Amino acid sequence: MRAITVRDRDAGVGGLTLTDMPHPHAAENDVIVRVHAAGFTPGELDWPATWTDRAGHDRTPTIPGHELSGVVAELGYGTTGLSVGQRVFGMTDWARNGSLAEFTAVEARNLAPLPADIDHTVAAALPISGLTAWQGLFDHAHLTTGQRVLVHGAAGGVGSIAVQLAREVGAHVIGTGRAAARDAVLGLGAQSFVDLGADWEGVGEVDVVFDVIGGDILARSTALVGPGGTVVTIAEPPTVRPKDGRAVFFVVEPDRARLADLAERVRAGRLTPVVGAVRPLAETGDAFDRRHHAAGKTIIKVADE
Repeated sequence: MRAITVRDRDAGVGGLTLTDMPHPHAAENDVIVRVHAAGFTPGELDWPATWTDRAGHDRTPTIPGHELSGVVAELGYGTTGLSVGQRVFGMTDWARNGSLAEFTAVEARNLAPLPADIDHTVAAALPISGLTAWQGLFDHAHLTTGQRVLVHGAAGGVGSIAVQLAREVGAHVIGTGRAAARDAVLGLGAQSFVDLGADWEGVGEVDVVFDVIGGDILARSTALVGPGGTVVTIAEPPTVRPKDGRAVFFVVEPDRARLADLAERVRAGRLTPVVGAVRPLAETGDAFDRRHHAAGKTIIKVADE
């Protein structure tokens, strides 16, 4: 099969190449998915799990990418709940070869059935972004109706879904980003927009900060959180916490039931994943380059329906 691989940890995105790789093996409770569309996280070449397995052994050449949508091609021993030929979408394991390939092995529990009326390109933009947004807002920050939430990177893959989910529960949403993202963020339902390159004066006190950026942005945000509020970040462990509040760093976890719920929201028109650029598998290296990112989630199209 064809796959995007990387062998040299120091090579960065320049080390991503399209090569021939062996067909994956279906372990117990695995599914082999014929990948139609895949998503990735730009910083994943810096993750330790990209280079070693759970026992710490080198696993290069490694196949990156951890979001996918496709069709079940094969079932491993003991796999139940899915069938060959079924459309599915979900997440691959952090410490195994990923989704930027024609076929990939995934634990069945990390996949959800994909309704026939959702395109694979749209579905591939949902797993990590959608679960991250949901878990950050509701499982960790416990966002409720009437609260004020500041969503950083609100035009991005995670942020755009967080804005929509927060608005659906009746929260007051303030989205941030570069100035060019203003119309897109307001169009997603945010009540106001803050240019991260300008003065933040006027934001006021918030109940929740949802951060995907880290660094100085995360540090400055802490001061905006009112008593009992929460800063939630996926960027880095916070070094400070709000006064009389909480600071939470988390890594997204697979959740089949929640994936199915997010898919139903898409079908009902209550949630629209923002798909940015759609690139062929051969252009993955260029798509990883942060200088070439479009608004929303960049998706790699691996195969046609």
